[in-house]
Amino acid sequence: MQRPLEGIRVLEVAQFTFVPAAGAVLADWGADIVKVEHAVTGDAQRGLIRVLGHDSSRPGSSFAPIMEGPNRSKRSIGIDLAKPEARPVLEELIRRSDVFLTNYLPGPREKLGLTLEAVRAINPDIIYVTGSGFGSEGPDANSGAFDATGFWARGGSAEGVMPPEAESMAFMPAGAYGDNIGGMTIAGGIAAAVAGRERTGEPSVVDVSLLGVAAWATQFTVNLALFTGGPLPKVRKKTAAVGNPLTGSYRTADDRWLQFSMLQPTRFWNEFVTLLGLDHLVDDPRFTTLEGITEHSDLIGSWFAEAIAARPYDEWTGILAKLSGPWAPVQNSWELGHDEALIANGRIVDLVDADGEPQKLVANPVKFDNGPVRMSRAPQFAEHTDDILREIGLGEEQLIGLKIAGAVT
Repeated sequence: MQRPLEGIRVLEVAQFTFVPAAGAVLADWGADIVKVEHAVTGDAQRGLIRVLGHDSSRPGSSFAPIMEGPNRSKRSIGIDLAKPEARPVLEELIRRSDVFLTNYLPGPREKLGLTLEAVRAINPDIIYVTGSGFGSEGPDANSGAFDATGFWARGGSAEGVMPPEAESMAFMPAGAYGDNIGGMTIAGGIAAAVAGRERTGEPSVVDVSLLGVAAWATQFTVNLALFTGGPLPKVRKKTAAVGNPLTGSYRTADDRWLQFSMLQPTRFWNEFVTLLGLDHLVDDPRFTTLEGITEHSDLIGSWFAEAIAARPYDEWTGILAKLSGPWAPVQNSWELGHDEALIANGRIVDLVDADGEPQKLVANPVKFDNGPVRMSRAPQFAEHTDDILREIGLGEEQLIGLKIAGAVT
């Protein structure tokens, strides 16, 4: 079963990345996603020109990765939900769907008739899913958030990566960083709700907040702070385990980095020092025990650092390919997009954009039955409006009437 959600219909009334990313994952898993966009403005994310200092696309191309990633393999319909003429269309889409998915705040949902009660009145069996900033209960239930605020800053990740002497706040390593993690979480919740409805006949109400996802991601330090009874002391973060120079990061001759995580140093000692060209350390009696390595860890670390600094990154990745202990090159985004393991496992997918040009996108990390991900480009704004309206039974005159009224586009 390579596409276990085939036949499941999802109606997505959402924009930006947090909730649409969930729809993208569900589409990868076989679900049919109809994306509702505002009849005039569309998904607000279509208007983003730059993201974290990077151009969101390039001149002459319709392909914008910030839009394509969370919206691939969907169909788009343009509806002005505030127009009374649009209500029958929305209700028919709800009636035909298994899942209603939104990130609209409670106020707009109330105004547009998208509350749980209103949606369930149309389709009592529908799974109702919201992605929120801070959860469906509590003082911030009506407040919105982006991942920079609800996930990264308030959720502890920013503080967790800043050294004690930091003069500026660390920022997210990629655009929509928390959104994509949260979207994957929402998709998992929906899959569980679909399974639960199949088993019991009862549809669930699902809510996933950016803050909740952030707390889960940083749970070790949160749990430790709760256990110890106060904020954790600010310490200088090191990538190496104390006393173990076979862990941590080392700089190469061309200012790249390598990360090692050999938590059993005696097991890998002879192999590692041999690959580093430090053959005189093989079977050195000073370092045959963990205690000996720990006692001399600073000295050993300086030897390792000097050896690794003598060769460039590409040379080391070839040499270390023979190492049986855990290690990794510190890759940039371009290198990650060409990572042999990702490609071999079908996690980088080829597709054709709206201009007929070949493109690539990252697939969700879950594989089913070793099957490939079937993925198509994201829809252009309201690209499938006519097709979807005909699919729900509207004739040409009705379709034209809705367009004249401004209810659809």
